[in-house]
Amino acid sequence: MDFRPIGGLEARDSARWMQLGVLSLGLAGLFAVLLVLSRMPGAESFFPWVDFFRIALVVHVDQSVLIWIQAMAGVVWSLVIPAGSGALIVQRGAFWLALSGTLGIALSAFVGDGAPLMTNYVPVLQRPFFFWSIGIFGLGMALQSVLAFTSAKSVFAASGGMHLPSLVAMTISFAVIMSLAALVTAWLQMPSGVAGQAYYEYLFWGAGHTLQFAYTQLLLLAWLLLALQSGAGVAAKPRWITWLLLLGIAPVLLTPVIYLLYDTVSFESRTAFTRMMQFGGGIAAIRIGLLVLIGVLKAPMAEELGRPLRRSLWMSMLLFFAGGFIALLISGINTIIPAHYHGSIVGVTLALMGLAYMLLPRLGYAPVRGRLADFQPWVYGFGQLLHISGLAVSGAMGIQRKTAGAAQGLDSLSAKAAMGVMGLGGLLAVIGGILFVWIMLRAFWQGRGQVPAG
Repeated sequence: MDFRPIGGLEARDSARWMQLGVLSLGLAGLFAVLLVLSRMPGAESFFPWVDFFRIALVVHVDQSVLIWIQAMAGVVWSLVIPAGSGALIVQRGAFWLALSGTLGIALSAFVGDGAPLMTNYVPVLQRPFFFWSIGIFGLGMALQSVLAFTSAKSVFAASGGMHLPSLVAMTISFAVIMSLAALVTAWLQMPSGVAGQAYYEYLFWGAGHTLQFAYTQLLLLAWLLLALQSGAGVAAKPRWITWLLLLGIAPVLLTPVIYLLYDTVSFESRTAFTRMMQFGGGIAAIRIGLLVLIGVLKAPMAEELGRPLRRSLWMSMLLFFAGGFIALLISGINTIIPAHYHGSIVGVTLALMGLAYMLLPRLGYAPVRGRLADFQPWVYGFGQLLHISGLAVSGAMGIQRKTAGAAQGLDSLSAKAAMGVMGLGGLLAVIGGILFVWIMLRAFWQGRGQVPAG
Protein backbone atom coordinates (compact mmCIF):
# COMPACT_ATOMS: atom_id res chain seq x y z
CA MET A 1 0.00 0.00 0.00
CA ASP A 2 1.20 3.50 -0.85
CA PHE A 3 1.34 5.58 2.34
CA ARG A 4 2.66 8.76 0.66
CA PRO A 5 0.57 11.85 -0.02
CA ILE A 6 0.41 12.72 -3.72
CA GLY A 7 1.38 16.04 -5.25
CA GLY A 8 -2.05 17.66 -5.12
CA LEU A 9 -2.54 21.38 -5.51
CA GLU A 10 0.14 23.96 -4.94
CA ALA A 11 2.01 23.48 -1.66
CA ARG A 12 1.09 27.07 -0.84
CA ASP A 13 -2.58 26.10 -0.61
CA SER A 14 -1.89 23.08 1.60
CA ALA A 15 0.30 25.27 3.82
CA ARG A 16 -2.54 27.76 4.22
CA TRP A 17 -4.77 25.10 5.75
CA MET A 18 -1.96 24.13 8.11
CA GLN A 19 -1.46 27.77 9.06
CA LEU A 20 -5.18 28.03 9.76
CA GLY A 21 -4.88 25.10 12.16
CA VAL A 22 -1.91 26.70 13.94
CA LEU A 23 -3.84 29.97 14.17
CA SER A 24 -6.82 28.20 15.77
CA LEU A 25 -4.56 26.53 18.35
CA GLY A 26 -2.91 29.84 19.11
CA LEU A 27 -6.30 31.46 19.70
CA ALA A 28 -7.42 28.48 21.79
CA GLY A 29 -4.27 28.79 23.89
CA LEU A 30 -4.99 32.41 24.72
CA PHE A 31 -8.39 31.48 26.10
CA ALA A 32 -7.02 28.31 27.76
CA VAL A 33 -4.75 30.35 30.03
CA LEU A 34 -7.79 32.03 31.58
CA LEU A 35 -9.67 28.74 31.77
CA VAL A 36 -6.93 26.91 33.66
CA LEU A 37 -6.26 29.76 36.09
CA SER A 38 -9.97 30.22 36.82
CA ARG A 39 -10.25 26.63 38.11
CA MET A 40 -7.24 26.71 40.41
CA PRO A 41 -8.12 26.67 44.14
CA GLY A 42 -8.61 30.24 45.37
CA ALA A 43 -8.80 31.62 41.84
CA GLU A 44 -12.23 33.12 42.44
CA SER A 45 -10.48 36.04 44.12
CA PHE A 46 -8.85 36.93 40.83
CA PHE A 47 -11.35 35.56 38.27
CA PRO A 48 -14.84 36.34 39.55
CA TRP A 49 -16.37 36.50 36.04
CA VAL A 50 -18.13 33.16 35.77
CA ASP A 51 -19.87 34.31 32.59
CA PHE A 52 -16.52 35.14 31.02
CA PHE A 53 -15.22 31.73 32.05
CA ARG A 54 -18.04 30.17 30.05
CA ILE A 55 -17.55 32.51 27.10
CA ALA A 56 -13.84 31.68 27.06
CA LEU A 57 -14.66 27.97 27.32
CA VAL A 58 -16.94 28.17 24.27
CA VAL A 59 -14.27 29.85 22.14
CA HIS A 60 -11.50 27.57 23.45
CA VAL A 61 -13.39 24.37 22.64
CA ASP A 62 -14.51 25.50 19.20
CA GLN A 63 -11.01 26.68 18.24
CA SER A 64 -9.05 23.76 19.73
CA VAL A 65 -11.32 20.97 18.50
CA LEU A 66 -13.77 21.91 15.76
CA ILE A 67 -11.54 24.31 13.81
CA TRP A 68 -8.09 22.82 14.50
CA ILE A 69 -9.01 19.26 13.55
CA GLN A 70 -11.00 20.26 10.46
CA ALA A 71 -8.20 22.58 9.33
CA MET A 72 -5.82 19.61 9.46
CA ALA A 73 -8.39 17.61 7.52
CA GLY A 74 -8.17 20.45 5.00
CA VAL A 75 -4.43 19.81 4.73
CA VAL A 76 -4.99 16.11 4.00
CA TRP A 77 -7.75 16.93 1.53
CA SER A 78 -5.63 19.45 -0.33
CA LEU A 79 -2.88 16.86 -0.80
CA VAL A 80 -5.19 14.55 -2.76
CA ILE A 81 -6.96 17.19 -4.87
CA PRO A 82 -5.38 17.23 -8.35
CA ALA A 83 -4.14 20.55 -9.67
CA GLY A 84 -6.61 22.36 -11.92
CA SER A 85 -8.06 25.83 -12.24
CA GLY A 86 -11.56 24.83 -11.15
CA ALA A 87 -10.33 22.89 -8.10
CA LEU A 88 -7.93 25.68 -7.19
CA ILE A 89 -10.67 28.34 -7.24
CA VAL A 90 -13.03 26.25 -5.10
CA GLN A 91 -10.34 25.34 -2.59
CA ARG A 92 -9.14 28.92 -2.17
CA GLY A 93 -12.72 30.11 -1.75
CA ALA A 94 -13.27 27.38 0.87
CA PHE A 95 -10.11 28.44 2.72
CA TRP A 96 -11.00 32.13 2.90
CA LEU A 97 -14.47 31.28 4.16
CA ALA A 98 -12.97 29.02 6.84
CA LEU A 99 -10.43 31.68 7.85
CA SER A 100 -13.13 34.37 8.09
CA GLY A 101 -15.27 32.11 10.27
CA THR A 102 -12.32 31.24 12.53
CA LEU A 103 -11.50 34.89 13.22
CA GLY A 104 -15.19 35.70 13.65
CA ILE A 105 -15.66 33.01 16.30
CA ALA A 106 -12.75 34.43 18.31
CA LEU A 107 -14.05 37.99 18.00
CA SER A 108 -17.57 36.97 18.98
CA ALA A 109 -16.35 36.65 22.59
CA PHE A 110 -16.16 40.45 22.66
CA VAL A 111 -18.92 41.44 20.21
CA GLY A 112 -22.60 41.61 21.09
CA ASP A 113 -24.63 40.21 23.95
CA GLY A 114 -25.88 36.70 24.48
CA ALA A 115 -25.33 33.98 27.04
CA PRO A 116 -22.89 31.11 26.41
CA LEU A 117 -24.35 27.61 26.22
CA MET A 118 -22.05 24.68 26.99
CA THR A 119 -23.70 22.29 24.56
CA ASN A 120 -21.94 19.07 23.67
CA TYR A 121 -19.73 19.00 20.56
CA VAL A 122 -20.36 22.62 19.51
CA PRO A 123 -20.76 25.02 22.45
CA VAL A 124 -22.30 28.29 21.32
CA LEU A 125 -22.59 31.96 22.15
CA GLN A 126 -26.15 33.11 21.61
CA ARG A 127 -25.02 36.04 19.52
CA PRO A 128 -25.77 36.72 15.83
CA PHE A 129 -22.10 37.41 15.11
CA PHE A 130 -21.13 33.99 16.50
CA PHE A 131 -23.75 32.16 14.43
CA TRP A 132 -22.77 34.00 11.25
CA SER A 133 -19.12 33.16 11.90
CA ILE A 134 -19.62 29.46 12.56
CA GLY A 135 -21.96 29.27 9.55
CA ILE A 136 -19.31 30.82 7.29
CA PHE A 137 -16.70 28.40 8.63
CA GLY A 138 -19.07 25.47 8.05
CA LEU A 139 -19.73 26.57 4.48
CA GLY A 140 -16.02 26.66 3.77
CA MET A 141 -15.50 23.16 5.16
CA ALA A 142 -18.52 21.87 3.23
CA LEU A 143 -17.05 23.12 -0.06
CA GLN A 144 -13.65 21.63 0.71
CA SER A 145 -15.07 18.28 1.81
CA VAL A 146 -17.23 17.83 -1.30
CA LEU A 147 -14.30 18.74 -3.56
CA ALA A 148 -12.01 16.36 -1.67
CA PHE A 149 -14.49 13.47 -1.76
CA THR A 150 -14.78 13.50 -5.55
CA SER A 151 -11.03 13.93 -6.05
CA ALA A 152 -9.96 11.35 -3.47
CA LYS A 153 -12.39 8.81 -4.89
CA SER A 154 -10.77 9.14 -8.32
CA VAL A 155 -7.24 8.92 -6.92
CA PHE A 156 -8.06 5.85 -4.83
CA ALA A 157 -9.68 4.09 -7.79
CA ALA A 158 -6.73 4.90 -10.05
CA SER A 159 -4.31 3.44 -7.49
CA GLY A 160 -6.16 0.14 -7.49
CA GLY A 161 -7.22 0.65 -3.87
CA MET A 162 -3.65 0.99 -2.62
CA HIS A 163 -3.28 4.70 -1.81
CA LEU A 164 -3.91 5.24 1.91
CA PRO A 165 -4.14 9.06 2.12
CA SER A 166 -6.79 9.22 -0.62
CA LEU A 167 -8.81 6.47 1.12
CA VAL A 168 -8.72 8.32 4.44
CA ALA A 169 -9.42 11.67 2.76
CA MET A 170 -12.49 10.10 1.16
CA THR A 171 -13.76 8.60 4.43
CA ILE A 172 -13.19 11.85 6.35
CA SER A 173 -15.08 13.78 3.66
CA PHE A 174 -17.91 11.26 3.80
CA ALA A 175 -18.24 11.61 7.58
CA VAL A 176 -18.14 15.43 7.40
CA ILE A 177 -20.80 15.51 4.66
CA MET A 178 -23.00 13.11 6.68
CA SER A 179 -22.49 15.28 9.76
CA LEU A 180 -23.62 18.38 7.87
CA ALA A 181 -26.63 16.48 6.55
CA ALA A 182 -27.46 15.40 10.12
CA LEU A 183 -27.26 19.02 11.24
CA VAL A 184 -29.67 20.18 8.52
CA THR A 185 -32.03 17.27 9.24
CA ALA A 186 -32.12 18.04 12.96
CA TRP A 187 -32.79 21.72 12.21
CA LEU A 188 -35.67 20.88 9.88
CA GLN A 189 -37.19 18.36 12.29
CA MET A 190 -36.85 20.52 15.42
CA PRO A 191 -40.27 21.16 17.06
CA SER A 192 -41.14 24.83 17.48
CA GLY A 193 -41.39 24.63 21.26
CA VAL A 194 -37.76 23.61 21.86
CA ALA A 195 -35.43 26.47 22.82
CA GLY A 196 -32.27 27.36 24.71
CA GLN A 197 -29.86 24.65 25.86
CA ALA A 198 -32.14 21.80 24.78
CA TYR A 199 -32.44 23.21 21.24
CA TYR A 200 -28.69 23.17 20.59
CA GLU A 201 -28.15 19.86 22.35
CA TYR A 202 -30.58 18.14 19.98
CA LEU A 203 -29.34 20.19 17.00
CA PHE A 204 -25.72 19.08 17.36
CA TRP A 205 -26.16 15.66 18.95
CA GLY A 206 -26.35 13.53 15.80
CA ALA A 207 -23.97 15.72 13.81
CA GLY A 208 -21.42 15.75 16.63
CA HIS A 209 -21.44 11.99 17.07
CA THR A 210 -21.06 11.49 13.32
CA LEU A 211 -18.16 13.95 13.15
CA GLN A 212 -16.19 11.92 15.71
CA PHE A 213 -15.72 9.21 13.08
CA ALA A 214 -14.01 11.76 10.80
CA TYR A 215 -11.68 12.67 13.65
CA THR A 216 -10.85 9.02 14.30
CA GLN A 217 -10.05 8.36 10.64
CA LEU A 218 -7.72 11.36 10.60
CA LEU A 219 -6.08 10.09 13.79
CA LEU A 220 -5.45 6.66 12.27
CA LEU A 221 -3.89 8.15 9.15
CA ALA A 222 -1.58 10.21 11.36
CA TRP A 223 -0.61 7.15 13.44
CA LEU A 224 0.26 5.10 10.36
CA LEU A 225 2.25 7.88 8.70
CA LEU A 226 4.09 8.84 11.90
CA ALA A 227 5.05 5.22 12.55
CA LEU A 228 6.43 4.77 9.05
CA GLN A 229 8.16 8.15 8.84
CA SER A 230 9.86 7.60 12.22
CA GLY A 231 11.31 4.27 11.12
CA ALA A 232 8.71 1.80 12.43
CA GLY A 233 6.83 -0.76 10.38
CA VAL A 234 3.16 -1.71 10.45
CA ALA A 235 2.63 -5.43 10.93
CA ALA A 236 -0.32 -5.87 8.58
CA LYS A 237 -1.11 -6.60 4.97
CA PRO A 238 -2.17 -3.53 3.00
CA ARG A 239 -5.65 -4.93 2.36
CA TRP A 240 -6.21 -5.40 6.09
CA ILE A 241 -5.56 -1.72 6.70
CA THR A 242 -7.97 -0.80 3.90
CA TRP A 243 -10.75 -2.97 5.26
CA LEU A 244 -10.22 -1.81 8.83
CA LEU A 245 -10.49 1.83 7.75
CA LEU A 246 -13.65 1.09 5.77
CA LEU A 247 -15.13 -0.79 8.73
CA GLY A 248 -14.20 2.12 10.95
CA ILE A 249 -16.29 4.56 8.91
CA ALA A 250 -19.17 2.12 8.25
CA PRO A 251 -21.18 3.09 11.39
CA VAL A 252 -21.73 6.54 9.85
CA LEU A 253 -24.19 4.85 7.50
CA LEU A 254 -26.50 4.53 10.51
CA THR A 255 -26.88 8.31 10.83
CA PRO A 256 -29.73 8.71 8.30
CA VAL A 257 -31.33 5.49 9.59
CA ILE A 258 -31.53 6.91 13.11
CA TYR A 259 -33.21 10.08 11.86
CA LEU A 260 -35.68 8.00 9.85
CA LEU A 261 -36.56 5.76 12.79
CA TYR A 262 -36.71 8.31 15.61
CA ASP A 263 -37.68 11.92 16.14
CA THR A 264 -34.77 14.31 16.61
CA VAL A 265 -36.09 15.34 20.01
CA SER A 266 -36.36 11.93 21.63
CA PHE A 267 -34.57 9.75 24.13
CA GLU A 268 -34.36 6.99 21.52
CA SER A 269 -32.48 9.20 19.05
CA ARG A 270 -29.94 10.34 21.64
CA THR A 271 -29.39 6.78 22.83
CA ALA A 272 -28.98 5.46 19.28
CA PHE A 273 -26.22 7.96 18.47
CA THR A 274 -24.52 7.23 21.78
CA ARG A 275 -24.55 3.50 21.04
CA MET A 276 -23.32 4.13 17.49
CA MET A 277 -20.19 5.80 18.82
CA GLN A 278 -19.83 3.54 21.84
CA PHE A 279 -19.77 0.32 19.83
CA GLY A 280 -18.52 1.62 16.47
CA GLY A 281 -15.87 4.15 17.42
CA GLY A 282 -13.22 1.59 18.34
CA ILE A 283 -13.67 -0.89 15.47
CA ALA A 284 -10.67 0.41 13.56
CA ALA A 285 -8.90 2.44 16.26
CA ILE A 286 -8.21 -0.47 18.62
CA ARG A 287 -6.99 -2.82 15.91
CA ILE A 288 -4.87 -0.35 13.95
CA GLY A 289 -3.59 1.06 17.25
CA LEU A 290 -2.36 -2.40 18.27
CA LEU A 291 -0.70 -2.95 14.88
CA VAL A 292 1.08 0.40 15.12
CA LEU A 293 2.09 -0.29 18.74
CA ILE A 294 3.64 -3.64 17.79
CA GLY A 295 5.56 -1.98 14.96
CA VAL A 296 6.87 0.81 17.20
CA LEU A 297 7.91 -1.60 19.98
CA LYS A 298 9.93 -3.62 17.45
CA ALA A 299 11.49 -0.57 15.81
CA PRO A 300 14.93 0.87 16.66
CA MET A 301 15.24 4.29 18.27
CA ALA A 302 14.15 7.06 15.95
CA GLU A 303 16.80 9.23 14.33
CA GLU A 304 16.97 13.01 14.79
CA LEU A 305 14.25 14.00 12.32
CA GLY A 306 12.05 11.12 13.45
CA ARG A 307 12.17 11.84 17.19
CA PRO A 308 9.43 14.52 17.29
CA LEU A 309 7.25 12.25 15.14
CA ARG A 310 7.80 9.15 17.28
CA ARG A 311 7.22 11.04 20.53
CA SER A 312 4.05 12.63 19.19
CA LEU A 313 2.87 9.15 18.24
CA TRP A 314 3.64 7.67 21.67
CA MET A 315 1.89 10.43 23.59
CA SER A 316 -1.06 10.45 21.19
CA MET A 317 -1.70 6.74 21.66
CA LEU A 318 -1.27 6.94 25.43
CA LEU A 319 -3.74 9.82 25.80
CA PHE A 320 -6.26 8.50 23.31
CA PHE A 321 -6.55 5.12 25.01
CA ALA A 322 -6.39 6.68 28.50
CA GLY A 323 -9.40 8.76 27.50
CA GLY A 324 -11.15 5.61 26.32
CA PHE A 325 -10.45 3.85 29.62
CA ILE A 326 -11.70 6.81 31.66
CA ALA A 327 -14.95 6.68 29.66
CA LEU A 328 -15.67 3.36 31.36
CA LEU A 329 -15.66 5.16 34.73
CA ILE A 330 -18.26 7.81 33.83
CA SER A 331 -21.14 7.94 36.30
CA GLY A 332 -23.09 11.14 36.73
CA ILE A 333 -22.39 14.68 35.52
CA ASN A 334 -18.93 15.35 36.95
CA THR A 335 -15.38 16.06 35.83
CA ILE A 336 -14.77 12.45 34.79
CA ILE A 337 -16.59 13.39 31.57
CA PRO A 338 -14.12 16.15 30.56
CA ALA A 339 -11.27 13.87 31.69
CA HIS A 340 -12.50 11.34 29.13
CA TYR A 341 -12.85 13.67 26.18
CA HIS A 342 -9.73 15.70 26.98
CA GLY A 343 -7.78 12.46 26.84
CA SER A 344 -9.27 11.25 23.56
CA ILE A 345 -9.40 14.61 21.79
CA VAL A 346 -5.90 15.61 22.89
CA GLY A 347 -4.75 12.22 21.62
CA VAL A 348 -6.03 13.31 18.22
CA THR A 349 -4.39 16.73 18.62
CA LEU A 350 -0.98 15.23 19.42
CA ALA A 351 -1.16 12.96 16.40
CA LEU A 352 -2.00 15.95 14.20
CA MET A 353 0.86 17.95 15.71
CA GLY A 354 3.19 15.15 14.67
CA LEU A 355 1.56 15.04 11.24
CA ALA A 356 2.15 18.80 10.88
CA TYR A 357 5.84 18.29 11.72
CA MET A 358 6.02 15.47 9.19
CA LEU A 359 4.40 17.45 6.37
CA LEU A 360 6.45 20.65 6.76
CA PRO A 361 9.32 19.48 4.51
CA ARG A 362 6.84 18.27 1.90
CA LEU A 363 5.33 21.75 1.79
CA GLY A 364 8.75 23.29 1.24
CA TYR A 365 9.66 24.28 4.81
CA ALA A 366 12.69 23.23 6.81
CA PRO A 367 12.22 19.98 8.75
CA VAL A 368 11.62 20.21 12.49
CA ARG A 369 14.64 19.33 14.61
CA GLY A 370 16.32 20.24 17.87
CA ARG A 371 15.66 20.02 21.61
CA LEU A 372 12.55 22.18 21.53
CA ALA A 373 10.86 19.90 19.00
CA ASP A 374 12.04 16.81 20.87
CA PHE A 375 10.57 17.95 24.18
CA GLN A 376 7.35 19.57 22.93
CA PRO A 377 5.34 16.29 22.68
CA TRP A 378 6.55 15.27 26.18
CA VAL A 379 5.57 18.61 27.76
CA TYR A 380 2.17 18.73 26.08
CA GLY A 381 1.44 15.03 26.56
CA PHE A 382 2.50 14.68 30.20
CA GLY A 383 0.77 17.95 31.03
CA GLN A 384 -2.47 16.58 29.62
CA LEU A 385 -2.00 13.30 31.50
CA LEU A 386 -1.78 15.26 34.76
CA HIS A 387 -4.74 17.36 33.66
CA ILE A 388 -7.05 14.43 32.98
CA SER A 389 -5.84 12.56 36.09
CA GLY A 390 -6.77 15.52 38.28
CA LEU A 391 -10.14 15.80 36.56
CA ALA A 392 -10.85 12.08 36.90
CA VAL A 393 -9.99 12.00 40.63
CA SER A 394 -12.00 15.19 41.22
CA GLY A 395 -14.97 13.68 39.43
CA ALA A 396 -14.76 10.61 41.63
CA MET A 397 -15.08 13.02 44.57
CA GLY A 398 -18.22 14.55 43.08
CA ILE A 399 -16.83 17.78 41.59
CA GLN A 400 -19.26 18.90 38.89
CA ARG A 401 -18.15 19.68 35.33
CA LYS A 402 -18.31 23.16 33.73
CA THR A 403 -17.99 25.01 37.03
CA ALA A 404 -15.41 27.50 38.25
CA GLY A 405 -14.29 29.21 41.43
CA ALA A 406 -16.43 28.68 44.54
CA ALA A 407 -19.08 26.88 42.48
CA GLN A 408 -16.78 23.84 42.31
CA GLY A 409 -17.31 23.07 45.99
CA LEU A 410 -13.69 22.34 46.87
CA ASP A 411 -14.35 21.68 50.56
CA SER A 412 -11.75 19.00 51.28
CA LEU A 413 -7.97 19.05 51.07
CA SER A 414 -7.97 16.05 48.74
CA ALA A 415 -10.38 17.77 46.33
CA LYS A 416 -8.21 20.89 46.31
CA ALA A 417 -5.11 18.76 45.71
CA ALA A 418 -6.75 16.93 42.79
CA MET A 419 -7.83 20.18 41.17
CA GLY A 420 -4.37 21.58 41.85
CA VAL A 421 -2.87 18.67 39.89
CA MET A 422 -5.41 19.39 37.17
CA GLY A 423 -4.35 23.03 37.10
CA LEU A 424 -0.63 22.21 37.03
CA GLY A 425 -1.15 19.72 34.21
CA GLY A 426 -3.28 22.21 32.33
CA LEU A 427 -0.59 24.88 32.59
CA LEU A 428 2.05 22.41 31.35
CA ALA A 429 -0.24 21.49 28.45
CA VAL A 430 -0.70 25.17 27.61
CA ILE A 431 3.09 25.57 27.58
CA GLY A 432 3.35 22.53 25.30
CA GLY A 433 0.74 24.01 23.00
CA ILE A 434 2.58 27.34 22.92
CA LEU A 435 5.81 25.50 22.07
CA PHE A 436 4.08 23.79 19.14
CA VAL A 437 2.69 27.09 17.85
CA TRP A 438 6.13 28.71 18.22
CA ILE A 439 7.90 25.85 16.39
CA MET A 440 5.41 26.05 13.53
CA LEU A 441 5.50 29.86 13.34
CA ARG A 442 9.31 29.74 13.27
CA ALA A 443 9.15 27.32 10.32
CA PHE A 444 6.64 29.56 8.52
CA TRP A 445 8.73 32.69 9.16
CA GLN A 446 11.86 31.04 7.76
CA GLY A 447 9.94 30.63 4.52
CA ARG A 448 9.56 27.98 1.90
CA GLY A 449 12.40 26.66 -0.16
CA GLN A 450 12.24 24.20 -3.02
CA VAL A 451 9.06 22.14 -2.69
CA PRO A 452 9.87 18.40 -2.91
CA ALA A 453 8.45 16.61 -5.90
CA GLY A 454 5.33 14.56 -5.37
